[in-house]
Amino acid sequence: MSTAAPVVSEALTKDYGHFRALDALDLTIRPGEVFGLLGPNGSGKSTALRLMLGFMRPTAGHVRIGGFDSWEESVQARQQVAYLPGELRLYENMTGRQIIRFLAALRKAPLGPDVDRMAKRFDIEIDKPLTQMSSGMKRKVALLSVLLAPVPVIILDEPTNTLDPTMRDELLHQLREAKERGQTVLFSSHVLSEVERVCDRVGILQRGKLVHLQDMAELREGRIVRGRFAEPPAAGPDGISLTRLPDGFIEFNHRGPLPPLLEWLSRQRVSDLHIEPAGLGPIYHRYHGNEV
Repeated sequence: MSTAAPVVSEALTKDYGHFRALDALDLTIRPGEVFGLLGPNGSGKSTALRLMLGFMRPTAGHVRIGGFDSWEESVQARQQVAYLPGELRLYENMTGRQIIRFLAALRKAPLGPDVDRMAKRFDIEIDKPLTQMSSGMKRKVALLSVLLAPVPVIILDEPTNTLDPTMRDELLHQLREAKERGQTVLFSSHVLSEVERVCDRVGILQRGKLVHLQDMAELREGRIVRGRFAEPPAAGPDGISLTRLPDGFIEFNHRGPLPPLLEWLSRQRVSDLHIEPAGLGPIYHRYHGNEV
């Protein structure tokens, strides 16, 4: 895979009349990265992905996929990408295998033996006609087509919609495997737990603006500590300020390795203790309240 950034947008903007759906998006996605676009419906996620794929002309700015301008060189740009739309439409006169084979032929990439292995992993009756499949089963067929494509970039719009929890776990596993193969994965979501599990970085959109970029490795070093103390300390480890909660607990945020935190706690008279990852929740709620 190339070491150049596979997805680069600069001041990418889309207006619908007086409504600005996407506002000057500057974003560079690194090779072999799993990147999540996070936000509620209407925040601009799908608009950003459609502009990246050249489905719409930007009002201003531009985006490049694999070095190709998504609007001016749309065919070359799309050759770099396998895409799963949020609203799925398939040729329903085909079986699952036929539609996967048809889409692979458009890429001039014949199917190998992996199609049956993957169909088994996703529990798909791949030779069944699409007309006899549920919406969730059709989505799994489309996912197979995307995951089997030998392309540098995978773009997924709300990929876990209609999937049951087991299949959601399988998809996240497949995205990690795509990363290990060197593919770049960009997907939109409003499900914090999924993004936390699989992403290297996350961007939060609010009313079309990119309001926060978060490195997940850095976030995973953070922990929220809540405890009851017989003798409440004046400060936490390394002088961290403490918050006294109405229920009698004391809370503080700790960043860094666990041993220093545990050593500090061992010197306290603790009657109750909860330690949990900091997570995306507090950051997300800063911009979107309780919309998850």
